[in-house]
Amino acid sequence: MSAKNLQEVLDQAGNTVELLRNSQLGAYIYPVVPSEFTNFRREVIAWRKTAVLFDQTHHMVNLFIAGPDALKLITDTGINSTANFPVNSAKQFVPVSPEGGVIGDGILFRLDEEEFVYVGRAPVANWLTFQAEQGYNVDIRYDDRSPSRPYGREVKRDLWRFQIQGPNAWKIIEKVNGGPVEQLKFFRMGYLNVAGERVRTLRHGMAGAPGLELWGPYETYGKVRDAILEAGQEFGIEPAGSRAYSCNTLESGWIPSPLPAIYSSEKLRSYREWLSPDSYEAVNALAGSFVSDNIEDYYLNPWELGYGSFVKFDHDFIGRDALEAIDPSTQRRKVTLAWNPEDVAKLLASPVNPDGPEYQFFDLPNANYGSSNFDSVLDADGNLVGLSLFTGYSANERAALSLATVNPDVPLGAEVRVIWGEPNGGTRKTTVQPHEQFEVRAIVSPAPYSKMAREDYQPGWRTAAR
Repeated sequence: MSAKNLQEVLDQAGNTVELLRNSQLGAYIYPVVPSEFTNFRREVIAWRKTAVLFDQTHHMVNLFIAGPDALKLITDTGINSTANFPVNSAKQFVPVSPEGGVIGDGILFRLDEEEFVYVGRAPVANWLTFQAEQGYNVDIRYDDRSPSRPYGREVKRDLWRFQIQGPNAWKIIEKVNGGPVEQLKFFRMGYLNVAGERVRTLRHGMAGAPGLELWGPYETYGKVRDAILEAGQEFGIEPAGSRAYSCNTLESGWIPSPLPAIYSSEKLRSYREWLSPDSYEAVNALAGSFVSDNIEDYYLNPWELGYGSFVKFDHDFIGRDALEAIDPSTQRRKVTLAWNPEDVAKLLASPVNPDGPEYQFFDLPNANYGSSNFDSVLDADGNLVGLSLFTGYSANERAALSLATVNPDVPLGAEVRVIWGEPNGGTRKTTVQPHEQFEVRAIVSPAPYSKMAREDYQPGWRTAAR
């Protein structure tokens, strides 16, 4: 009998880890936006050297929350403090399960006293929607991300969403505006005039230098995009395709795809019964060399992801008791792993070496072959000392990098080994061909890895591991 919800999917599967590790979803897709406009190397270098236009219109959920209990809903579900959350500001919002495992994260914008919008991946939007139905006086509107494979069908969103980033970004912003634009504080919101449209903005710094995220009604997408690119032409702006966009996180240090910690808690049974059988949580593809029969071994707490500074005990929230019981000094911490060039060369050469071993394909610039990726990180004695969670190539650093969480006693500069590929020839995922595992040497390095990001980013979670 067909499952009617996530709980029934899990019950019928019997083993949650096996279910997710053999998901047929494939890799996470950044949809609709072309993979490249020029080439991904040129587009990546642009956010370091000149300027780039990121198109974030299609790959994230917009969840609109409005009503008298909107702030209460956010306060009750997030580890973040809302004591200082003025209108026209934003926060990186992180909810956890009752046991303290991260469900996901994204950006939460406060548009008005009783009006918010969450922008990010589906798990947090789903969690907030479910919680809102438990007695909060709010209205919820869920604008889903664009389909991964639209097959030529028309795609529409409520909003377009762009970012103008890079060392020349502000010159472009002021030219587009037709005059000076105040550089507001980080994560503060304002307005910009673009092609006759007055659009909302968020002061951001995704590529290090001052920049803006901006958004408006989808109907104005074309003329706003054209106006930005025309104004930025003299300043070297490049539109970034989905290939380039996906590897920005390697330089900035954000781990984008933790496994939602919702599969095992009896307290969350009603939530799993609420989630659909084809929800993100039901089809999410686990990938990598780390294998455990216990799904809870894939859960991550805020400190492991670099979000420890967000945890504020000035309010009651779901998971507070669990987080209060954690000693942060004993937790794994976020780092970048710089992969050994010789070992990476062996991986890249494998597809054209008919006489040599066949390794799991290492794609460029995004090498992840699942939605949530977990590769074992070993020390010199073969002990598991961490997990590598997001892997790819940075054209700016000319290096293969992965974002990881490692034991607190693993120092910066230490050499570790990342196990690339899955055991026993690999799972049944569509992104996996039969292969051998390969040990890649890597150096434990700061997160963010980019010197510019470490020195120029707003102090906080991105600059925590220096």
